[in-house]
Amino acid sequence: MSSTSARNARQRLAAPTAAMLPRIGDSLSFLYIDIARIVQDDTGVKAFFQLDDEQRRVALPTAALGCLLLGPGVSITSRALSTLARHGTTVICVGSAGICCYAANVPDSLPTRWLELQARAWADDTERAAVARRMYLRRFGETAPANATIAQLRGLEGQRMKALYRLCAQQHGLRPFKRSYAPDDWDGQDPVNRALSAANTCLYGIVHAAINAIGCSPGLGFVHTGTSHSFVYDIADLYKAELTVPLAFSLHAAVDPDGQARRSFRDGLRLFRLLPRIVADIQTLLDPDDGTRREDAEEAAEELVDLWDPDFGRLAGGTNYGHD
Repeated sequence: MSSTSARNARQRLAAPTAAMLPRIGDSLSFLYIDIARIVQDDTGVKAFFQLDDEQRRVALPTAALGCLLLGPGVSITSRALSTLARHGTTVICVGSAGICCYAANVPDSLPTRWLELQARAWADDTERAAVARRMYLRRFGETAPANATIAQLRGLEGQRMKALYRLCAQQHGLRPFKRSYAPDDWDGQDPVNRALSAANTCLYGIVHAAINAIGCSPGLGFVHTGTSHSFVYDIADLYKAELTVPLAFSLHAAVDPDGQARRSFRDGLRLFRLLPRIVADIQTLLDPDDGTRREDAEEAAEELVDLWDPDFGRLAGGTNYGHD
């Protein structure tokens, strides 16, 4: 890298970002901030940015903010976090431009509609198979037999990915490609495998953030199982053929393929544009019979917690059910 390129890269990394990301209805909007100090003052939550010799202050719309994504270089006070929690804002710590998801602070007021739908489907083998089938079919489009079993769909998925690898290799004049992941021998892998592993990790980060934002569990997977990120892998698989695989093959001659893959997603906040689509896909997979796509993702949520009854389902909370 030339000295000019290195200087430009440092300037980009040192430039603070405050980006209002695509809105999903009125109650689920995302804001990404990096290289800033976030505090609570007498008038609300503020983010302070240092631009050259000038300090700028931005008021955060906490009452209308569904999810705040904190990138590198952010400090936040406990008072500011308390205010965000009172307004029901999920706070997630992410890598630069969302390429990793490290931790999430979910407010206790976040409705559990999607978590309950996920857990109910996950706990029932028939429903779990139905969701897994929808995931596979979403990847295939209309090319899979309607009566195919999960095992058959899994086999078709393997064939589909092999065909995609073969096509991408032919397009770039490469020898037949075999997918491998060897973290113990990272530098010994070919550039395409390194770029693909790095790009997939970036994709997992933004999917994880979206799952946390709507209150689902990243561990309750339908196709994958046995890890705390099973649902993350389920959802990320929906987009790999479109996003990460073509990118990885385009970097087959790169000197630093994994670094370039991460930068490709980071530049222009590319992954953040996926957020509305990820949320909508999760909702459709968990509740395909709900024909009204939510302008307000939790329009029916009440402030009071409901009570569960095995015969009646939900009962109104805040009510004394003792009878004289």
